[in-house]
Amino acid sequence: MTKNILVNDARVMAKGQITIPKNIRAVLGVSAGDRVTFIVEEGTVRVINSAIYALQKFQHQMEEQAAQAGFSCEEDVAEWITQSRREENAE
Repeated sequence: MTKNILVNDARVMAKGQITIPKNIRAVLGVSAGDRVTFIVEEGTVRVINSAIYALQKFQHQMEEQAAQAGFSCEEDVAEWITQSRREENAE
């Protein structure tokens, strides 16, 4: 299996600022005014769309609560939502 790898570079300016290249911004799904998160692990830096990172953190935090509620996959959640809506509409 071949991984899609995109490599690009940017110059660090005097104040430590960089311009994220256009093709990288497209991959990250960010535009002017959006935020990115830098994750440093063992000397490697990952840049991720902050909204996506926040959602991933939230999902990770909710895993235990989901298991306690009996949700083991997205289909379980979707089924619960569908059933809840049917019950609300029946009232």
